[in-house]
Amino acid sequence: MLDVSNLKSSVTILAIESSCDETAAAVCRDGKILSNIIATQKIHEQYGGVVPELASRAHMENIVPVVDAALKKASCSMNEVDGIAFTQAPGLIGALLVGAQFAKSLAIALDKPLIAVHHMQAHVLANLIGDDIPQFPFLCLTVSGGHTQIVQCTSPTQMKVIGETIDDAAGEAFDKTAKLLGLPYPGGPLIDKYAQQGQAIYSFPEPRIEGLNFSFSGLKTAILYFLGNAGTANVYKQELTVTTEQRQKFIEENLADICASVQDRIVSILINKLKKAVFQTGIINVCIAGGVSANSGLRKALLKEGLHSGWKTFIPAFEYCTDNAAMIAITAYYKFLENQFSTIDVVPSAKASF
Repeated sequence: MLDVSNLKSSVTILAIESSCDETAAAVCRDGKILSNIIATQKIHEQYGGVVPELASRAHMENIVPVVDAALKKASCSMNEVDGIAFTQAPGLIGALLVGAQFAKSLAIALDKPLIAVHHMQAHVLANLIGDDIPQFPFLCLTVSGGHTQIVQCTSPTQMKVIGETIDDAAGEAFDKTAKLLGLPYPGGPLIDKYAQQGQAIYSFPEPRIEGLNFSFSGLKTAILYFLGNAGTANVYKQELTVTTEQRQKFIEENLADICASVQDRIVSILINKLKKAVFQTGIINVCIAGGVSANSGLRKALLKEGLHSGWKTFIPAFEYCTDNAAMIAITAYYKFLENQFSTIDVVPSAKASF
């Protein structure tokens, strides 16, 4: 950890997260989370996915009450805040703009430092929230709807991506499968729910990707053809003629086992790459992060592999896995300690890497 003996005796951060469809604010003092408020946007459920324009409008409606609630829960006044943090990238550009402009306005009005935070870096550092945190260096498997990465961390502000998806993310594979199964949005958690009731009896292919990178596009195609053929002989080519009624009946009668089989393959792909990363780096402190880290199958698989291979494993609490402002706050806290502040002309970015 950093030597903070010569730094400000107490540092309070107000953080804002608005990268997608969660409007969130948190207060962090000296690395401890005092509040973490999230407003979920239900409007997107009827569309089967996030509608960017609607997300931006909802952020504008939610951001003031959410920030106010975060400050009140933390028993913190604006005058006690030492720094204003916000998610700068990546995400929906309109949604990011709402949080960025609000944070900039506060920073100017209060004459406080502004701290821009990368969303994926924040997911990694969610593992530093709480008492049981990893020692550096550590590896973090970061898995979400838009990203799948293995990150090597040597300090709170020094990390590099050593493996990432070359096409689709693991979370996208979950969501696409859920849509094919006719499950409502968001479908990833529902696949996890049904998987716990079934058995992984269907075999899906594991992509042969060299190194530490991932690929899930081929798996998505295999699942598409498998369901399209109603599971006939595990065929992965669109050759058989199956009626819509036959396909729907197959899904309804085997939903739990299909979900268990899909989840088992996605999790095995993730864990196998993580094992390779541990072997190549020699680092045995291993974490997971991101929305998909809330998946029960992945959490169990990590703990099991950790016991088997002698890893020290770390998993964030559920509330810090999905998009939240606490992870923005903890990241900003460490950036504050190293005087990594942003100028007022910093702009949001939809796809910036860290």
